[in-house]
This record gives sequence, structure tokens and C-alpha cells, in this order.
Amino acid sequence: MMRLMGLAFVVLVGGGLTGSTARADETLPDLLAIQLRSQGYACDKPLKAERDDKLSKPDDEAWTLTCSNATYRVRRVPDLAAKVEKIEPSK
Repeated sequence: MMRLMGLAFVVLVGGGLTGSTARADETLPDLLAIQLRSQGYACDKPLKAERDDKLSKPDDEAWTLTCSNATYRVRRVPDLAAKVEKIEPSK
């Protein structure tokens, strides 16, 4: 099941580059939030997604996803569930 969802994510994101199979109003933060929600994490409203170039590797992209209720570090590896780490706000 997770393999299928990973493939669907790749098709939606990749399809946006060559001709959209996703809705035109879906953005990268929206797609990352969908992935997190499917894995049980809360992301009420995705605000922005920033690629972390220092942590990213080929076939292992790292993103910081900021939602209205939390911030997450998301690592996307093909054919696997995303690795998600909740980032606690600094005090």
C-alpha cells in the first residue's frame, strides 16, 4: 500500500513538470501534507515547503514542511513511506 502511495506521489509531482495529472491548484506543500496525513501526522493547512539541500541526496530528498499547526522535516525515498520528524518550535 505504501509503495503504491509513493508511486502516486511521484506521478503527481513528476506529472506537474511535464503536464499536470494533478489538480492545477495543488502545490508541493499540499502534496507533502497529503503524504503526512496518510501516515497519521496532523497538518491542518500547509503553508510552505523548503528543500533542505544539505540533507538531500539523490533519491532521498529532505524537505521542511511548515503547516499552520506544526513544522516537520520530511525525507522522501522512492518506494518507501516518508521519514517524518516533528520539529519543535524554539523557545
